[in-house]
Amino acid sequence: MKFLGNVLATVIGIFVFMMLSFFGVILIGAIFGGDDKVSVKSDSVIELNLKQINNDYAGKYKDPWVTVFSDKKGVGLTDVINAIEAAKTDDKIKGISILNDESSLGLAQYKDLRNALESFKKSGKFVWAYSNTYSQKEYYLTSVANKIYINPAGDLDFKGLSSEIMFFKDFQDKSGIHMEVIRHGKYKSAVEPFLENKMSDANREQITALLNSIWSTVSSDISKSRNIPLDKLNQIADGLLARTPEMAKAQNLVDIVAYEDVYHNAIRKALKVDADEDYNKISILDYTQNHVTTALTDTASDQIAIIYAQGEIASGEGDVNVIGEGSMRRSLQEARKNDDVKAIVLRIDSPGGSALTSDLIWREIEITKKVKPVVVSMGNYAASGGYYIACNADKIFAESNTITGSIGVFGMLPNFTPLANKLGINSEQVKTHQNAANYSPFVPIDEKFKAFTLEGVEKIYNTFVTHVAEGRKMTFEQVDAIAQGRVWSGTEALKLGLVDKIGGLNDAIAEAARIAKIKKYSTQNYPEYEKKFNELFANMPFAKSKETFIKEEIGEENYQLIEQVKKFQKQKGVQAVLPFQISIH
Repeated sequence: MKFLGNVLATVIGIFVFMMLSFFGVILIGAIFGGDDKVSVKSDSVIELNLKQINNDYAGKYKDPWVTVFSDKKGVGLTDVINAIEAAKTDDKIKGISILNDESSLGLAQYKDLRNALESFKKSGKFVWAYSNTYSQKEYYLTSVANKIYINPAGDLDFKGLSSEIMFFKDFQDKSGIHMEVIRHGKYKSAVEPFLENKMSDANREQITALLNSIWSTVSSDISKSRNIPLDKLNQIADGLLARTPEMAKAQNLVDIVAYEDVYHNAIRKALKVDADEDYNKISILDYTQNHVTTALTDTASDQIAIIYAQGEIASGEGDVNVIGEGSMRRSLQEARKNDDVKAIVLRIDSPGGSALTSDLIWREIEITKKVKPVVVSMGNYAASGGYYIACNADKIFAESNTITGSIGVFGMLPNFTPLANKLGINSEQVKTHQNAANYSPFVPIDEKFKAFTLEGVEKIYNTFVTHVAEGRKMTFEQVDAIAQGRVWSGTEALKLGLVDKIGGLNDAIAEAARIAKIKKYSTQNYPEYEKKFNELFANMPFAKSKETFIKEEIGEENYQLIEQVKKFQKQKGVQAVLPFQISIH
């Protein structure tokens, strides 16, 4: 036993030594590693691939250890767009190459990026694109290019938009796991998959209208860039007339069918570089990092604070993927109290979440706008709780294909009574008062408890609608008529009065400056998250091994189904969230 103990102690000692050595090397490199800035050579081309860009904002941290061990090249889409704007007047940059772009960004974010590339082209510099294959979303971005190349063995996806929703009613009946649903709003169909086996007419109506509106924006932009009539584009989509590289070229969706080496040779020729020499290039991440570092030297005393609200809304601190009241309220308070900050832009990309947290953030905005102007910029989503925290701003901007509205709430509780009965499990409660017992998933739902919960849902819905009515200067009845949980595109929301203007983040910043009556200003990004050093390990590969293993065994789609059920089970309190799990293809 003593021998085994000594062996175990030796193994642990070696492991601890290796871990300390590993982190020591990283720390020394972080401290003494020097400047990460990559020099930009003359006649350079920016290579644009957004695979590593996931959010508008990459995040900042109060804990310096978190900063040291975070990815130093972590930049957000906003940084990329600002860098592209700077590249217009950078004499060393001759063009942008969109090369095999793969990204998880949404259509509204692509719209903002597309506008930046369109502006870049007007400087006289080129934007070219090459890809082995083009998804429909990737082609939407790429269609802005002066020249579009495609691999002869590749393909182009151009077929219109669709959305698929899974229904779990039969699964519940067979498994014995039921979801007790309490909702307000005929379009509040986040819970519909647990109630029905098929899509309701109201849900089909709103999804159809949403997809048509988004397609209108996508096809109009492509039509303008490629000089193809809209009717023709719809014919191409209906008939899949661009499914091969040759067909895509015949329809004028691409310009040249060739391999990647031909593409690079063409860039060499445009730059007047010898065929046997490589041309100068810099990745968009490196170029953006250079610009971010340079931008920190801006000496303008007046500032506009940009507060990023990304992800689902939940209690707690939050992070770059979760909107928490901790980081959001602290950011609003800091910006409000900072005399250098003259206006605030709230950038929202959220399908909603906790109604309570949404209300806490709404209240902080209400206090803030009495001191300084608050302008909202909507990204891919500003729906339900995402719209809740937007509705009282001085001005609201949305992209034409932003998904917004969804003014409605619901509550949902898991109930395992049928499953328990099948397994021979019986649960009974003893209580001193009629309503003393908490909700139990192992007994049938009490109708009085259900009535009290519905009362709470109705109260939050009325509060939500009242906030919107006051913020948008509408009557309760006017808001209620377009609420009921229905979602709208940015274009539709503008017509309904839910937003003020169509435009991106930079448009919102310009409006904030106008309201604040300032001309020269710098921007300051928030939140600065209070993430602890030990929380970094949650994202290490060994912490994700179980997730990766399950995905490999059962497949991505089945894993997402399980995760969706788990997510609903974890939600606490009344929810103001997007009315359906939408994935646009």
